Amino acid sequence: MSKAYVLVVDDEPDIRDLVREILEDEGYEVATAESAEAAREQLRERRPELVLLDIWMPGEDGISVLKAWAAAGELNFPVVMISGHGTVETAVEATRHGAIDFVEKPLSMGKLLATVEQALAQHSAAPRPAPVTPVGRSTLMCDLREQAERTAAGDSWVLISGEPGSGRKCLARYIHGLSARRNGPLVEVAAGTIAGSSAAEELFGQEIAGATRTGRLEAAAGGTLVIDGLTDLDAEAQTRLASAIDAGGFQRVGGSAQVPLDVRMIAITRHDPADAVAAGAFRQDLCYALSVIPLEVPALRAHAEDIPELVRFFVDGMVEAEGLKYRRFTVAAQNRLRHHDWPGNVRELRNLVQRLLVLGDGLDIDVDEVEAALATAGPGQVDAGWPPSIPLELPLREAREQFERAYLQQQLERAGGSVAGLARLAGMERTHLYRKLRSLGIDPREGSEAGGGRA
Repeated sequence: MSKAYVLVVDDEPDIRDLVREILEDEGYEVATAESAEAAREQLRERRPELVLLDIWMPGEDGISVLKAWAAAGELNFPVVMISGHGTVETAVEATRHGAIDFVEKPLSMGKLLATVEQALAQHSAAPRPAPVTPVGRSTLMCDLREQAERTAAGDSWVLISGEPGSGRKCLARYIHGLSARRNGPLVEVAAGTIAGSSAAEELFGQEIAGATRTGRLEAAAGGTLVIDGLTDLDAEAQTRLASAIDAGGFQRVGGSAQVPLDVRMIAITRHDPADAVAAGAFRQDLCYALSVIPLEVPALRAHAEDIPELVRFFVDGMVEAEGLKYRRFTVAAQNRLRHHDWPGNVRELRNLVQRLLVLGDGLDIDVDEVEAALATAGPGQVDAGWPPSIPLELPLREAREQFERAYLQQQLERAGGSVAGLARLAGMERTHLYRKLRSLGIDPREGSEAGGGRA
């Protein structure tokens, strides 16, 4: 079994062949390219786990190639530069543009192998958030953890259903963190944040005018891809995804090269899968392919006995991670929380705990303080002017943009202008949220639209 897939880019055939033989003897899978253009062709075929890139090549040099990859956002693998005429300035420039190491010709094969191993280890050891174990001692949560642990031991694809805010992403990350793919990338995509026609490019990547942009499936190679809100994907993206699963590979949009599919996919949906299929929102063949292991996360009201443990978990975590002042919930306060309906599930409980720690005083949080917080900050409480008035004659895309703009502006105000707070309220990853804010013309620094877009 090969250790990793390495691309060697060098204009000298003797060097290419020698490096390939040495790496293959060590168990690596190796491809070679003699020029910048040949390297781009190789990248269209398959994303490497490491690139050995010569600096001095006829035509486009290695530094220019490195700059182009970095500028296009395609530098999702470690690069080690090779040169027979290296200088300190060249090494500094290469590092500034994303290279992680530099080796000189004539090559010492011992040093080269050590550099390759170190580069791969450094890349795979990049800081990763530790998976959070789903909290709760109820029968429902114990059974769910047991199912997740059995699921993580294999490599089957998973479909997680449940209400928003119930902990579906936490479960997906937990499965990845226990799996054999845990040292590979964990890539998450919220389907609702990639608009219709761009969904295919986001997932599968794109080839246009000789340039290649990798998609989420390729970025997750060797690891796990989590698609949140799978039924929000448009028909074209669902069709492409079903075809990729069936063929074991896919083509980038506008491309012809077949890219191998090497991911574990975990799909998340708030809908009952059978209902979504019946409504035409979910392709039946895609549902079958992803439902190898179906898991359902229970709503918080179904395991309310776990609320005291969840409260302690949130308090301890916020005190440690955010430096908030420690406060404890009295037994009466915990009992009141257990009897709340929690339409926003665990996410709503977490937000309530955070609000009480930030805004309250004193060591104890009693039932009166909880009652006041529930009364003033329930999910049904919204600002005046909500929901926004959207003309029904607008096309769906424009109407959705107006709604999303108004929704995110309202939530940004609730979060006090904090993007981190907005991400929590909206249930979005911060990377996807920034992209969405930019697309809607919302500047979080000003709390209003940038550029005077439509309200």
